[in-house]
Amino acid sequence: MDFFAVIMAGGVGSRFWPLSREKTPKQFLPIISEKSMIEETVQRLTPLFPESNILTISNAAQAQTIKTLLPNLLEDNILIEPQGKNTAPSLLLATASIYLNNPSAVLAVLPADHLITDPETFLRKLTAGAHLASQNSELITFGIPPTSPATGYGYIRFSRDKPKHVQNENFYSVQEFKEKPDYEQAVHFLKEGTYFWNSGMFLWQAKTFAQKLEQHSPSMYTYWLKILEGLKKKDLHGIANIFSEIPAISIDYALMEKASEVRMCEGSFGWSDVGSWSALSEIWNKDECGNTHRGTPLPLNAHNCLIYNPGKLTALIDVQDIIVVNTDDALLVCHKDSDQKVKELVNTLKKKNKKELL
Repeated sequence: MDFFAVIMAGGVGSRFWPLSREKTPKQFLPIISEKSMIEETVQRLTPLFPESNILTISNAAQAQTIKTLLPNLLEDNILIEPQGKNTAPSLLLATASIYLNNPSAVLAVLPADHLITDPETFLRKLTAGAHLASQNSELITFGIPPTSPATGYGYIRFSRDKPKHVQNENFYSVQEFKEKPDYEQAVHFLKEGTYFWNSGMFLWQAKTFAQKLEQHSPSMYTYWLKILEGLKKKDLHGIANIFSEIPAISIDYALMEKASEVRMCEGSFGWSDVGSWSALSEIWNKDECGNTHRGTPLPLNAHNCLIYNPGKLTALIDVQDIIVVNTDDALLVCHKDSDQKVKELVNTLKKKNKKELL
C-alpha cells in the first residue's frame, strides 16, 4: 500500500492572537513543548511514514517557514496553494498531486496543529483506517468521544450497528455531520451517545476521493479535473487562476457531509485541537489553585487563570478564570469563557486596517 500523510499547515490560528500572527501562526509556534506544533506532528508520524511520504500544504510564505523547521522534507513535498481558500481547495490540490503518480495511493489528511498524547494508539488506528480505505470505496474519519457539551466543535452522528472490523478496530457507519451546535443541542448529543466530535482528520484513496467528488460534489469535481490538467502541464499560472475561481469552503461542506459510505473510527488517543487559549489549561501543568502559566506568576487569591508572559512577573489578585497573554506589542485579557471571541477581535483589527498587529 502506497501511504502518504498530508499535513494541512495553512491556517492562521487567529484564536491564539496576539501570539499567533499571519507571519508566525500557531502551527509554527512552540505552544506545547520546545518544538513547534508542526514539528511535533511530523515527529509523531515518522514511525509510520518515511519522510518521502510526508507532504505539507500551505501558502508560499508559510512554505518557507516549513522548509526552515523541517529541513529533511523533500522540497517537492512542500506543496503551495496559490491562495488560502479553506480546506477543500487545498485538499483537491494535494490529493491530485498524489493521484497523478498513483491513483490507488491512500492519504491521511491531518492538521498541523493538533495535540495527540497517545501516538502509538493513533498510528495503530491510522494504519487500520488506511487498510480499510485501500480495500473499499469509503472515506474514513476519526470521531473524538466528547467529554463535555462543547459548542466549538462540529459533531459526527454515527450508528453502532454492524461496524466493520479491521485490525481490531471498529469503523462505524457515519449517519450525518452536524455543524457546531448551541449548548442545548450539545447536551442532547452527549445524552444520545452516538455523537462524537469531528476531529478534522480523514483517510481516503486518491481515486475514491475523485469518485466521491464526481458523485456528490460535481461542481468541485469540475475544479478537480482542471487542477489535474494544470498539474500535468506544470502550469502554475493556470492553477492560480483555478484557485481564484474555486469556492472557499471546507472539505466537510464540499464533500464529507454529502458523501455516502463514510466510516468513523473512535479517536481515543488523547486528542486536542488546541483551538483556543483556554484549551491549554488542560495541557500545561497547574498549580494548587488551578493556574497555568508560561512566565513567572505571582497569584494572590487567583484561581483557574492562564498566563502567557515569558520573562516577566505577572501579579494576579482576587481574580479567577481569566486569560492574560502578553507579547511585545499587544496584551490580551479576557475571561476563559470568552476566548472564542478572540477571532472576532482579530476580525475587528482587520476592519480597522491594523496590519501591524495581524
